[in-house]
Amino acid sequence: MKRYVSIAALCLMFAPAYGGEVGDLQAESIDLGGFRGVVYYTSENGGYHVVATIAEGETGLPVRFEATLTETQKMTISVPGKPGEMSRVLEMSAAGGKLIVANPPPPTNEIAIASPPASTP
Repeated sequence: MKRYVSIAALCLMFAPAYGGEVGDLQAESIDLGGFRGVVYYTSENGGYHVVATIAEGETGLPVRFEATLTETQKMTISVPGKPGEMSRVLEMSAAGGKLIVANPPPPTNEIAIASPPASTP
């Protein structure tokens, strides 16, 4: 356990990364606006055991996300933006023996809100 905390502490000292590949037991710094942290994975029989830990600012309470992903699965972490701003999203997917960490492209679909049907007299 102390080993992983040390890895996380070292990674937080470096500039945050917004995307890239992470190898087995390699850690990468992540940045979701005011939330920063580290993500790494270990190989398991069923796939990639992904561990992401983030905290708000220097003194925020850390939160850990864990999931085991197969080659075709993804996991996302999102942090809501301030009013009028978009949420910050980070997507992790397993592919070719690596963990891919990236900001997904913003959604292109617009949401249409239907108005109630007109009443007839």
